[in-house]
Amino acid sequence: MNLPELGAFLRTRRDRIRPGEVGLPHGPRRRVPGLRREEVAQLAGLSVDYYTELERGSAKNGVQPSAQTLAALARALRLNGDERDHLYHLAERPIPPSAHGASAHVQPALLGLLGRLSNTPARVITDLHETLVENDLALALLGRSPAHRGSAASFVYRWFTKAQAREMYPPEDHPHHSRVFVADLQAAAARRGRDAEVTKMIAVLRHRSQEFAALWDTHDVAVRRMDHKRIVHPLLGVIELDCYNLFSEDGRQRLLWFTAPPGSRGAEQLELLSVIGTQELNVTQGTAPEGLSVAESGTQR
Repeated sequence: MNLPELGAFLRTRRDRIRPGEVGLPHGPRRRVPGLRREEVAQLAGLSVDYYTELERGSAKNGVQPSAQTLAALARALRLNGDERDHLYHLAERPIPPSAHGASAHVQPALLGLLGRLSNTPARVITDLHETLVENDLALALLGRSPAHRGSAASFVYRWFTKAQAREMYPPEDHPHHSRVFVADLQAAAARRGRDAEVTKMIAVLRHRSQEFAALWDTHDVAVRRMDHKRIVHPLLGVIELDCYNLFSEDGRQRLLWFTAPPGSRGAEQLELLSVIGTQELNVTQGTAPEGLSVAESGTQR
């Protein structure tokens, strides 16, 4: 492991990021244009002491960053694909198979926008509806995604295979969401071409869900750009919101956020949700509040 080079690389990546790009205040006493060490540690979910040792590049304390730590640093430092691979090489860790795919790392532009949406429930997902990163309000509104890998990381997959996935929408809205999910998946599958991941997921869904198979055979296609949703919240009841999507250039990631017209009941509920946060949900759902909660699995939407 080339710890000195790893530390130097981390320092240069930290220096190039401006605080405003990740939703942090500049502050009157900031001596450097980039991020401080403690800010990178916070964004990556690491202790300041541990991150400091990484930057110092010293082996005396046995610093050996795990693949999970490297992935968190890549997201916090907004690394592109080549930079992420370089980070893994310096740490002498194998590059994950998904490192070049849609869910390898969040597109920097989408992540930057997410960091500015502190008062709006928002998350970044893949075109297969896997959650990559979300903010506090999204966690409070939608709950924590269960830990899954493979096809089960996709909320669309769970929608058609797990009855629990549908509990967040009123039963009368289920047919609409089923149609929207399948039409959106049709577009994603065509965009990906002969992609083994999506081909396998579709084959399994056709086998396990008659509803999915029937909808798939209609060949209806429509990229979901916006939708009106009624979300069943465990504390606030049904919340009516508008859901919007902003896509990456290749269409394989999207920033998804929820809003409501000013003065509406939905807007009042969102304001109340920002006060309640995840504290009550910690008791209700057995989850712990976090800042930007990075998920390597699917989402509840």
